[in-house]
Amino acid sequence: MTAYDPISEEILLDWFVAFDPPEGFRAELVEGELVLTPPPDGEHEEYLWLIVKQVMKASRTDMQFSGNKGLKLERGGACPEDHVIPDSTFAPTALRLYRGAAPWMPCEGVSMVLEVTFLRPQLDRETKRRCYARGGIPLYLLVDREASSITLFSAPERDDYREVCTRPLGKPLPLPAPFDIDLDTADFL
Repeated sequence: MTAYDPISEEILLDWFVAFDPPEGFRAELVEGELVLTPPPDGEHEEYLWLIVKQVMKASRTDMQFSGNKGLKLERGGACPEDHVIPDSTFAPTALRLYRGAAPWMPCEGVSMVLEVTFLRPQLDRETKRRCYARGGIPLYLLVDREASSITLFSAPERDDYREVCTRPLGKPLPLPAPFDIDLDTADFL
């Protein structure tokens, strides 16, 4: 583990904020690493759509979602915050979190983030999971294409989630409140 260098971290954060990624690419600052991701493939987008459609249709709480709002997530200590863009973010419509929100918004009020593995699956499986837990996001839903599974992480505490529920794609996955639905993954196969 590298020692914290506040000058280098500040330079990296300044550079990141000023960085203009190529069209269609997403730039994130995750645990001190600049992550540049190209546009996703069609399968990635289909998984997102299948989940968003079910949540919007069946959730007990009226939800808003965003596929392009970045989150500022505290890292603790003197470290600058992470800047992470989930594949999808869900929040109760009544909170109106997205209205007027800058490209990087705080995570307070976000009910769930969703990631679908793409080019760097370990980033979604481990690094982003730690970021979302530190940010106190109650639910993290991960579709792991390589493992053919879907995992719900819940009960965040410090750098991780205390509860993990994994199902193979094709089997339903229960989403707790505020959603209160069984997510059907049969169409994922």
